[in-house]
Amino acid sequence: MQPSEPVLFSDQILADRIGNPEPSILSQKPDLSLTGLPQRKLRVRWLLALSSLPFFGVYAAFGIAPQTVTDNIPISSIVEEVALPAAIVSLEEMKDQTFWQTDVVRRDDTLGSLLKRLNILGDSSIAFLRGPDGSPLSSQLRPGQPIQAQTNANGDLLKLSYQLNSSSAFNVEMTDSGFTANTIAAKLDSVTVVKSAEIKSSLFGATDSAEIPDQIAIQMAEIFSSDIDFHTDLRRGDRFVVVYETNYNNGAQVSTGKVLAAEFINDGKTYRAVMYRNPQGEESYYTPEGKSLHKSFLRSPLEFSRISSGFSLGRFHPILQHIRAHKGVDYAAPIGTRVKAPADAIVDFAGVKNGYGNVIVLRHQNGINTIYGHLSRFAAGLRKGMHVAQSDIIGYVGMTGLATGPHLHYEFLVNGQHLDPLKVALPKAMPLAPQYQADFKSHSAGLFAQLNLLSASKLASLESE
Repeated sequence: MQPSEPVLFSDQILADRIGNPEPSILSQKPDLSLTGLPQRKLRVRWLLALSSLPFFGVYAAFGIAPQTVTDNIPISSIVEEVALPAAIVSLEEMKDQTFWQTDVVRRDDTLGSLLKRLNILGDSSIAFLRGPDGSPLSSQLRPGQPIQAQTNANGDLLKLSYQLNSSSAFNVEMTDSGFTANTIAAKLDSVTVVKSAEIKSSLFGATDSAEIPDQIAIQMAEIFSSDIDFHTDLRRGDRFVVVYETNYNNGAQVSTGKVLAAEFINDGKTYRAVMYRNPQGEESYYTPEGKSLHKSFLRSPLEFSRISSGFSLGRFHPILQHIRAHKGVDYAAPIGTRVKAPADAIVDFAGVKNGYGNVIVLRHQNGINTIYGHLSRFAAGLRKGMHVAQSDIIGYVGMTGLATGPHLHYEFLVNGQHLDPLKVALPKAMPLAPQYQADFKSHSAGLFAQLNLLSASKLASLESE
């Protein structure tokens, strides 16, 4: 067979082939000196061909795939029988099942809409809840209050519990003799909360920014009121830490408890207080050394307000239009703000008197009298000769008599002499009894340790560095 392309051999190789039929090893190798150029071209061609294969593969993928015809792809359906699992609960068994439903009262709820949402459908159940025995529920629907009910498959009520308020719940239960209903004290879970804040504008502004309830702010103002006048003494940059209780019912917060301990830095001076309940159940606040913070007199008869006019012997009267002594302090407050007795006392007068309008005069021990003018009304049942205790509500702020706006006019007299209520030295209560000192130290150690976690004095010193 002749090769398809001529192959050149050297003369020596041809001679060897003719003269020697058995080719030698050298005769199988072409003369590279004669064929070097064609061989190099052949190698380059093969290399180019091999290197271009991936390119043509990619081109084919992009060039062909979009034009692939899919209209003629055969589609087939396969139907198979699938065995369903057996029902876990039969219809007969469903009749014995019970269901719990938990909800809250909505703003637009009626008793009917609430019962429907709770799946209470039985006629006897609805009739009982609409009747006199169910009146605590039907008459005290308050938005946001939690309620839960247990029913059977027919919608008959088995159990119901409705949170009336932070301290009581209304319960209904189905018994063999019919429905029973009662109101019981709620089982509350108490959680201790520790928070701190800085005064930037006001006490309530600080507590709001730290998400501390207003009730806690009011308690702190009362606790430290013998040392700090929260109307006039607060300074920008004052700090406080407070430990207080929060009460929960079934995981929902229902009320704020009492302040357990607090630290307040006012104008660079640190004050601390802790609540202690002695074995007789009497509660009071003390310093870390056991000194009582209970006041014989509250500094202010209002929980919190703004002073609109101070004590002065030469004030220009806005109505009478002449200079006249102002022998008390005016607290600006909305009409209806509660007025408290600053200490235990006897009601010496309650009625209308000249420019005071509706006025109350209280007689305290040690020759002290206090006067409350321009009231809108008196507390229910208040009368002359009646005994009132410290913090009892005696009346409400108004603007009766000679008044240009709603406020409380408050006077403080010792043996008939008027003194400035904001500056008079207030007597303090007795210190902790010696027999309670050991128990007090044991009780207060844990609370002061919690205060130290967010100590206002430490935070202030860190920020000043």
